[in-house]
Amino acid sequence: MSFRKRHPVLLGLMVLAGIFLVFWGGISLLFTSAVGQRGTGDLFSTREGIGVVELKGLIVSPEETIKTLTTFRKEEKVKAILLRIDSPGGAVGASQEIFTEVLRTNKEKPVIASIGSVGASGGYYAALGAEKIIASPGTLTGSLGVVVKFSNFAELFEKIGYKSEVIKSGLMKDIGAADRSMTQAERELVQELIDNVHNQFVLAVAQGRHLPEDTVRGLADGRIFSGEQALAVGLIDELGNFTDAVKQAARLAGLDQQEPHLIYPEEKKYSLISLITGQVKQQAINSLLEYLPVLSFEWTGAL
Repeated sequence: MSFRKRHPVLLGLMVLAGIFLVFWGGISLLFTSAVGQRGTGDLFSTREGIGVVELKGLIVSPEETIKTLTTFRKEEKVKAILLRIDSPGGAVGASQEIFTEVLRTNKEKPVIASIGSVGASGGYYAALGAEKIIASPGTLTGSLGVVVKFSNFAELFEKIGYKSEVIKSGLMKDIGAADRSMTQAERELVQELIDNVHNQFVLAVAQGRHLPEDTVRGLADGRIFSGEQALAVGLIDELGNFTDAVKQAARLAGLDQQEPHLIYPEEKKYSLISLITGQVKQQAINSLLEYLPVLSFEWTGAL
């Protein structure tokens, strides 16, 4: 009698175990790919090297980036810092906070900003605090400007019979309300706000890039530039990729330029649930920036 006929239950359990192992192996592979291997060194290494700080996606919460910059600034074995940017920008306040911390760090250790595929608006603003800005010829950057978007559902609400009653402390308290069009006075007030923050951006670029203010104003109409164009107008220092930026940072730090040691921040421990909830959270953040009136240094064409 065959094993299958003599031990049907045992065979079934073995098959189920095999299926479970294949399934678990697939999940583990997915998890490993999602987390990824980020570098050749870490904060626990004793070797001197270059700290790598990644600024990716929409800029909403600056805390993690600021924390990493602060840690690397205080760590003696980190001799220079490379800020790797792939971001279309984001909230004004968050972008300015990161810029301030980059500027503060660069006064103690050289910081090189390396822009990948895109470093526009708030992403570019953050780079302004660095010693040098490097980008590839086809990198998308620039988009110097400010935007705030208000939703207007007045016609839709009228069709479905929706009405709102508002009691407010001042004429401007419900500015940008979604159930009506903005008044002329409200538009003028928002425009004044936008112009004020835009002027902050222009001055930051003029001071950071050592350019005349009038020259920057001519560039700050929201247009995007390729890396090659940005170099021609003085918005970046040189063309190059991540490796070129690493070598530049190593040179400024007095380290071996051929094989510089890269130091990444300590990786967080992730679970499959946290990865999923993290994606949901990011989608929620994207929706907030897209549909709520958030004052943004943001290139909207990147969304």
